[in-house]
Amino acid sequence: MGRGRRGRLRIYLGAAPGVGKTYAMLSEAHRRVERGTDCVVALVEHHGRPRTEVMLHGLEEIRRRELEYRGTVFTEMDVDAVLERDPAVALVDEMAHSNVPGSRNGKRWQDIEQLLDAGIDVVSTVNIQHLESLGDVVESITGVRQRETVPDEVVRRADQIELVDMSPQALRRRMAHGNIYQPDKLDAALSNYFRPGNLTALRELALLWVADRVDEYLQVYRGEHNIRSTWQARERIVVGITGGPEGRTLIRRAARLAEKGAGGEVLAVYIARSDGLTSASPKELAVQRTLAEDLGGTFHHVVGDDVPHALLDFARGVNATQIVLGSSRRKTWQYVFGPGVGTTVARESGPDLDVHIVTHGEVAKGRGLPAARGARLGRSRIIWGWLAGVAGPVLLTLLLNQVAPEVGLANDMLLFLALTVAAALLGGLLPALASAAFGSLLLNYYFTPPLHQLTVANPKNIVAIVIFVAVAVSVASVVDLAARRTHQAARLRAESEILSFLAGSVLRGETTLDALLERVRETFAMESVALLERESEVAPWTCAGRVGTTRRVDRPEDADVDMPVGDHMALALSGRVLPAEDRRVLAAFAAQSAVVLDRQRLVGEAEHARALAEGNRIRTALLAAVSHDLRTPLAGIKAAVTSLRSDDVEWSEEDRAELLEGIEDGADRLDHLVGNLLDMSRLQTGTVTPLIREIDLDEVVPVALGGVPDGSVVLDVPEDLPMVAVDPGLLERAVANIVENAVKYSPDGVRVLITAGTIAGRVELRVVDRGPGVPDDGKDRIFEPFQRYGDAPRGAGVGLGLAVARGFAEAMGGTLAAEDTPGGGMTMVLTLRPAADHRPALPDLPATAVS
Repeated sequence: MGRGRRGRLRIYLGAAPGVGKTYAMLSEAHRRVERGTDCVVALVEHHGRPRTEVMLHGLEEIRRRELEYRGTVFTEMDVDAVLERDPAVALVDEMAHSNVPGSRNGKRWQDIEQLLDAGIDVVSTVNIQHLESLGDVVESITGVRQRETVPDEVVRRADQIELVDMSPQALRRRMAHGNIYQPDKLDAALSNYFRPGNLTALRELALLWVADRVDEYLQVYRGEHNIRSTWQARERIVVGITGGPEGRTLIRRAARLAEKGAGGEVLAVYIARSDGLTSASPKELAVQRTLAEDLGGTFHHVVGDDVPHALLDFARGVNATQIVLGSSRRKTWQYVFGPGVGTTVARESGPDLDVHIVTHGEVAKGRGLPAARGARLGRSRIIWGWLAGVAGPVLLTLLLNQVAPEVGLANDMLLFLALTVAAALLGGLLPALASAAFGSLLLNYYFTPPLHQLTVANPKNIVAIVIFVAVAVSVASVVDLAARRTHQAARLRAESEILSFLAGSVLRGETTLDALLERVRETFAMESVALLERESEVAPWTCAGRVGTTRRVDRPEDADVDMPVGDHMALALSGRVLPAEDRRVLAAFAAQSAVVLDRQRLVGEAEHARALAEGNRIRTALLAAVSHDLRTPLAGIKAAVTSLRSDDVEWSEEDRAELLEGIEDGADRLDHLVGNLLDMSRLQTGTVTPLIREIDLDEVVPVALGGVPDGSVVLDVPEDLPMVAVDPGLLERAVANIVENAVKYSPDGVRVLITAGTIAGRVELRVVDRGPGVPDDGKDRIFEPFQRYGDAPRGAGVGLGLAVARGFAEAMGGTLAAEDTPGGGMTMVLTLRPAADHRPALPDLPATAVS
């Protein structure tokens, strides 16, 4: 006792019972014993599995402690006996197990903690569903709430965690072979908790949890050894965003890159300066945070004055493998102040970080169109233009008079002309004209003889001033013209992109009317957009589609902007008045809105036509069924009646009884066939109106078995099931059709099993047969009307039983699906809604019950 160190914990983690955790633990014990390690079995649960039980041979077992609880004797691990034995290694199975009251600790993981504190190494097992933090996730997957849990921190502190992995198909085969559960529990286990979907989800959960644990180990190791270079163990992509709209494009691009590699992770990071001065929009950052999280990534806010180095430090700190940046929005002349963030990051990233520079559209106020003409240069640029055009000449005059009074009139004019050009570049035409006019007055007053007068003595100076004004005006006009051409080019490019989008949506048929109207609202920064239509010139307007709720427009004349589409349709926008140059694109949107509306209506008409065609197909099949399947029992009835009415033959009582029985069987078959035909007709016409009420399954299911031979069905419906909200008549008919179908395809002498249970807040009725089964590609077809799978004999039915059963199930708010029966056959799963005040309850076991 008292080795002076804490024992080491090794855990075998599994996704579900039966994957081989205990077997792997016992195999590890045999390896350690062969190496001479003092290893004992403190507690191992083999659950009657022969192969696991055999592995206990040759290992020393500590006698268990017996405890009596509620009249029953249970056995638990004897912690005191293990501490007294003081082995080097102890095997303790099922870490999340709850001990019986009276034990030393309430939980087995607490027993393990005591062994570790005593310096004993422990090897244990646990399933992923027993981790405390995953309880809600596992319940949503399996429908079963795990009462026995172990804190995540206890498992995370383990020195070694080994995943015992097995594919769902292999695990179900092990179960089907009887290696995990007894045969009497096999069907229930495979059909409920151990369904392929459940096992796949639990397996993914276990793999992801272990992957995160491995990543934690890696981060700790890199920190302890001061490793700064990137280890590309998994793709981790950092997205540098500035708070501009282009961030959405970058995040989506990074998400696509992450999808190309298994386990890829996206980390969006915004770097703010420590002084708090930033141009980022908090609203836009919130949108990008939501987008990153919706795409499975994370959002990080980092403070750093040197943006490139802060971004690289963050990327290396999280062991990133790639960085995604947007192309710079700076003008060419702005590069004189530095190479920019993208260039710096790419240069200093080194060989261990890949840098992607992603192009994006111009950042503009609207979505797709630049700002209006008056705002194309920006408010700040216009202000600086006026300052350069008005205050600049004043400052230049003071400077020339005080510092360089002898420069000469020609040089003075060139300097004033430079200010005019600067005003034109910054603020456009008006500041440049003001600069030219104001500069010419200052030149005349301060630099043209006679000085300090607005007269010019020398005619040459008059010509010079006139030329100065002309050149200044010309330069300002050229600069302004270039700005307007640039603005027009940007508008045309935006318009072409929008028109290209509209053309593509027409070809692909992707855009819905609401999505298109929302696109219009965002593009033109409107409050609401509505598509209005009317049947004639005098008919009232009706709304075909609307987005935005700020202002409701019911007539085109009430809108701020209306765009007619033909004679009886108009697109109405409210929020602001659009300039004339924007109406061209709006017209394209309006035309596309009409096309989308027509397409939606055509789709509806096509769906109606499809329903009519389906009805015609069913009528054709019905005629075929009447002409053949209904004639078979009718022919039998007619032959039997004709024989009984015949005077030529003297029938014995046995013969008469046999003929009457044939008539009765034929009549029953006719009644069943006609009933299914009528039910199918009701379903096709939509006249099935279920009368929902609360009822117990054991009141309906036995009644539904009246039409099957005695001894052909095994019924196992627990009495403690919650009540279901159904139409008893429809449920009885659906169950009868399902059971009759199962009995028809089951081999002779093999009975059909009917079980019921609760899962994920629903009640399931399962009808299990051992017939030939149905391939996966045929499971949906068997529910179509007039479909019979395989070599079903003619006269065995018209193929409506399962179609009617599914129709009735869906009419009651339930579902009917087909699954494979392990070992061969097919299982019909009828899922029903529980009654509102009767939710599925968990088994009434004490918190400390034995698992």
